[in-house]
Amino acid sequence: MRRPAASALPAPETGERRDWQTIRSLIPFIWAYKLRVSLALSCLLAAKGANVTVPITFKHLIDALSLTTPQAFVVVPAAVLLAYGVLRFSTSLFTELREILFARVTQQAVREITLRLFRHLHALSLRFHLERQTGGLTRDIERGTRSIGSLISYTLYSILPTLVEIGLVMSILLVQYDAVFALITLATLTVYIVFTVRVTNWRTTLRRQANELDSAANARAIDSLINFETVKYFNNEEYEARRYDQELGKWTAAQIRNQYSLSGLNIGQAAIIAVGVTAMMWQAASRVANGTMTIGDIVLVNAFMIQLYIPLNFLGVIYRELRQALTDIERMFGLMHENREIADAPDALTLLPGPASLRFDQVGFAYDAKRPILFDVDFEVAAGRTVAIVGHSGSGKSTLARLLYRFYDVQTGAIRVNGHDLRQLTQDSLRAAIGIVPQDTVLFNDTLRYNIQYGRPSASREEVEAAARAAQLTEFIRRLPDGYDTRVGERGLKLSGGEKQRVAIARALLKNPAILIFDEATSALDSKTEKAIQAQIELAATGRTALVIAHRLSTVMNADEIIVLDQGRIVERGKHGELLARAGAYSQMWLLQQQEENEQSALG
Repeated sequence: MRRPAASALPAPETGERRDWQTIRSLIPFIWAYKLRVSLALSCLLAAKGANVTVPITFKHLIDALSLTTPQAFVVVPAAVLLAYGVLRFSTSLFTELREILFARVTQQAVREITLRLFRHLHALSLRFHLERQTGGLTRDIERGTRSIGSLISYTLYSILPTLVEIGLVMSILLVQYDAVFALITLATLTVYIVFTVRVTNWRTTLRRQANELDSAANARAIDSLINFETVKYFNNEEYEARRYDQELGKWTAAQIRNQYSLSGLNIGQAAIIAVGVTAMMWQAASRVANGTMTIGDIVLVNAFMIQLYIPLNFLGVIYRELRQALTDIERMFGLMHENREIADAPDALTLLPGPASLRFDQVGFAYDAKRPILFDVDFEVAAGRTVAIVGHSGSGKSTLARLLYRFYDVQTGAIRVNGHDLRQLTQDSLRAAIGIVPQDTVLFNDTLRYNIQYGRPSASREEVEAAARAAQLTEFIRRLPDGYDTRVGERGLKLSGGEKQRVAIARALLKNPAILIFDEATSALDSKTEKAIQAQIELAATGRTALVIAHRLSTVMNADEIIVLDQGRIVERGKHGELLARAGAYSQMWLLQQQEENEQSALG
C-alpha cells in the first residue's frame, strides 16, 4: 500500500474553512484503500436503495389487502410479503458488508495519522518540549486520536448514507405525489439543518473552552504527581489539592454550560421535526379524505417520514459529534504542523563511523536573544582525547552538550565533527556517533535489561551483560532477586543515584559511540560513590573522544585539557597542574572545593 504524502495535512487556517480542510486532509489516508472504499460505497447505495423501496412495497401490500377478490387477497400479498422480507434483509446485509469493508480503512487511517504525529513529536526541538506541559500534551493527543476515528466514521458512512436516503425519498415524493409533500420535507430539512448548524457552531466555542480547561486541570494533576516527593517534602498535599480543585471548578462550570446548550439544541430539533411530521400527515389525511390518495399512500408517506425522522435526527447528532470531534482534533492537527526548529539540510551528509574530532569554532548562542549564554567559545577535542569543561553553575557548560547533539543551532560560529559543520550532517548519523551520561539519568519504567539495551536495541543478551560488567553493575544485579528482569520504577526511582549512573554508563558503552559526553555525571553523588563512578568514566573514555562537563574539579584532574568557562566565555585552559600554577580562576575554584571537602570531612 502506498502511504499518503506528508503534505496531506495542510496547516489549519482560521475560520470555517478549517473544518473542511480537516475533512479533506483525511482523503489521502482513506484513498490508499481504493478498492475497499469503492466496494463500501457500492454497498452503501445498495442498502439505501433497498431501504427506500421497503415503504413502497408496504404501500402495495396495504392497497392489495384493501381489495376483495380472492386472487388479490391470497396471491398478491404473498408475493409482496416475500419482496418485503427480501428488501428488509438486503438493507441489513449491505449495511453490514459496508461496515466490514470499511473497518480496516478507518483503523489503518487512524494508525497512520497517529504514527505520523508520534514521529513528528520526536522530530520537534527540545525547546518545544521544554515549553509544553506533558500532561496537557498527552491529553490533546489522546482526544485527537480518539476523534480521528469518529471523524472518519461520521463523515464517510454516517453523513453520506443519510444524505443519499434523503435524496431518494425527496425524489420519490416529488415524482409520485403532490409537490407540496416535497416542499414540506425540504422546508423541514432546511430549517432543521440551519438551526443545528448555527447552534452547534455556538456550542463549539463552549466545547473548546471546556477542552482547554480539561487539559489545564490534567496538566496540573500530572505535574503534581510527577513531583510527588517534593509535595511530600513540603507537606503541601492540601495546597496541591486546592490548586487542582480550582482548575476542576472552572472545568465543571464549562461542562454545565455545555450541557445546558446541548439540551436547548435537542428541544429545538424535536420541535422542528414535530411540526414537519404534523404538516405532512395533515396533507396526506386531507387527500385520503377526498379520494386522491389511498390508504396505502398515507402509509407510504408516514413510513417515509419515520425513515426520514430517524436519519434526520441522527444527522443532527452526527453533526454535533462531528463538530466536537473537529474541535478535539484541532489541537492534534496543530501539533502535526508544529514547525521543526531543527531540520536536516536538503544536501545533508552522513557522518561516517570511526574516530571523531570535535571543534567549537567561535560559537555564540542564546536560548533567548535578550540573554546570551555563550560568547566566542573556541576549542578543539582531537580524536581519542579527553577535554573537560568546568565552571560555576550557569556558565554554559551543559549548553555545549545540547548544541553538540544539535538540540539547538548556534547563532554564530560553528560546531564541527571531523571538519563537517553539524548543520551539514544528518541528525541521525550525528547522534549515532555520540553517547551521553547525563547529570540526571532518567530510566524507562521497565527492566534493567531493557534500560541497558536501549543504548542499542539490536544488541544481543551477551553484549548487554558485557556492557553491564564494564560499568561495574554485575555484582549489584546478581544481588537482585529478578536480576536483569528487575523493574526500575517510574523514571528509575527504585534505584539509587549511583546505580542509575552505572546503568547510564552501561547504556552509553553498549551504544559504542565515537564521542562520549559526561554531563555532570557525578555531581549528585556522595564522595565514595563518586570515586567509584569516576574510575568507570575514565575507563569508558579510553580510546574515545570525550567531553567531560563537570563542576567538581577532582573528577577532571587527568583530562588532556581543562577549559574554564565563566559567564559563557573561556577564561582559562590547560592541564590541571598548569592551571593550579597560574593561580587564576581554576586555582580559586580548586582551593574553595578543597576547603569545602575538608569541612565536610571534619563534620563527618
